[in-house]
Amino acid sequence: MKPFAWLSLLLAAGLLASACGSSTTTTSSTAKSGDASCPTDVTGDVVVSGSSTVEPISSLVGERLLDCGSGIAATVDGPGTGDGFTLFCKGETDISDASRPIKPEEAAACAAKGITYEELKIGFDGITVLTNPANTSIDCLSFADLYALIGPESDGVKTWSDAQALATELGSTTQLPNASLTIAGPGAESGTYDSFIELAFQSIATTRAAAGKITDAQIKTSRKDYASQADDSAIIAAMEAEDTPLGWVGFAFAQEAAGKVKELKVSKDGTSCIAPSTATIADASYPLSRSLYLYVNAAKAAKSAAVAGYVDYYLSAAGISAVSEAGYVDLPADALATSVSTWKAKTTGSTAG
Repeated sequence: MKPFAWLSLLLAAGLLASACGSSTTTTSSTAKSGDASCPTDVTGDVVVSGSSTVEPISSLVGERLLDCGSGIAATVDGPGTGDGFTLFCKGETDISDASRPIKPEEAAACAAKGITYEELKIGFDGITVLTNPANTSIDCLSFADLYALIGPESDGVKTWSDAQALATELGSTTQLPNASLTIAGPGAESGTYDSFIELAFQSIATTRAAAGKITDAQIKTSRKDYASQADDSAIIAAMEAEDTPLGWVGFAFAQEAAGKVKELKVSKDGTSCIAPSTATIADASYPLSRSLYLYVNAAKAAKSAAVAGYVDYYLSAAGISAVSEAGYVDLPADALATSVSTWKAKTTGSTAG
């Protein structure tokens, strides 16, 4: 089960049960004193969906609201960034968690329904490339290696060394082992998938398309014959099950599995191998670093004190600390201030990406 995936819903259900059948959410009896940002006078429900990467953060914020004495009950789930935007742009959710910026076609779907939104950056993440600790032959992979192993030209590659010729053609100097290759990673509905393809493959894929090696339609794709998983914990399990697998997940999920998986260093150009860490993600020296977002339905926030109160608390010092507690990387003060000012000014639209 994904970290914190059920947490806000479970706590909300417990509070409703304690209200002896009342449909009104009650405040927690364990209210903490001194939290001036806690909206103790607000009651209501908030529906959050989207990124499985951001889900643990948003769930923690919901938990903290209940603990501090607020009557706001947040239901949070993580089907994936793309699926979350589908729901959001139909008006079925209040807030969409996202591990990438909204795409033009998603923004158009929202516009068609008259849905405007505030885009709020809330933290940083790194996409961690994984294998099993038994795979001692590999410690670092370049973008060329990743493209040769997982990219749109790698269907049918069953061993690491099967990708050697293409990796070498793309400029890699890595010696790939003659070992079986099983791959597990997020599916196309996931923002982690989209970000991985964009960061690791897109430059190479664009060049390959111009040379006629792949079609334009393949530029933003991967190989099709890998184990696509919507649940990050299933990807971790796949890394544990084989000696020489390959996969990718969000940084926090990899950190939680420390010792059970091997986190590989990544090189953009094949010369400098950088390990994922809070420091290298924060300064963007890790090549697979990315930003995390909330998209808030502007009309629902204007009408619902619960939705507005949830976001207010999320961006407060008490709420935003859930980013690091969930295993991700905090925004620098100026970036957080930009998100706060965007929210307070009710500035709609997307500027990311």
